Amino acid sequence: MKIDFILPSEIEKRSFEIISEELSKMEISIPEEQEPITKRVIHTSADFDYASTMTYSDGAIARAKELIKNGAHIVTDTNMALSGINKKKLAEYGGQVHCFMADEDVAKEAKERQVTRATVSMERAAALDVPVIFAIGNAPTALIQLHEMMESGKFTPEFVIGVPVGFVNVVAAKELFLNSNVPFIINKGRKGGSNIAAAIVNAILYNIDK
Repeated sequence: MKIDFILPSEIEKRSFEIISEELSKMEISIPEEQEPITKRVIHTSADFDYASTMTYSDGAIARAKELIKNGAHIVTDTNMALSGINKKKLAEYGGQVHCFMADEDVAKEAKERQVTRATVSMERAAALDVPVIFAIGNAPTALIQLHEMMESGKFTPEFVIGVPVGFVNVVAAKELFLNSNVPFIINKGRKGGSNIAAAIVNAILYNIDK
């Protein structure tokens, strides 16, 4: 295996070219509007399974862009995703990124109520006085709590990016939103993660005017 000598500024471009070449070899075609997001997820993970498992509700990408342009905030369930999302780009449209998971009062309340911190975090997010895009990459209980609030009529999220990773309740939690009226980007199955959630948000931000 030979080493390719590529300028640092060209590495990402070449990576996306390789992704396109390999998708073509596999005879996989991704819808044009979804392509930048799914390819960035593959770029982040080096996992081509995402080409077949990434799922988008009708008009999802246009809706996400509209929300961001109108100042929507993003709530995520890990500080890793918080760190990975391009906050400077989001701020250009008046948005902020929040993660309540590590807040001491959230941990205290979760312990007292014997629920997960993700459950309390979603309740905190629902109280924000702005439209919110939820980017969930770790905790299926966050998706479950959002769905329970929807079912009870307490709160309906504007948009859900549901890509938690793992084994317990992960698949079922994602499937709660597949037939809902909430716009979504969901990765079916067990795969996902905080890096994937951040990659999806960034792909939307980087292509917001396209």
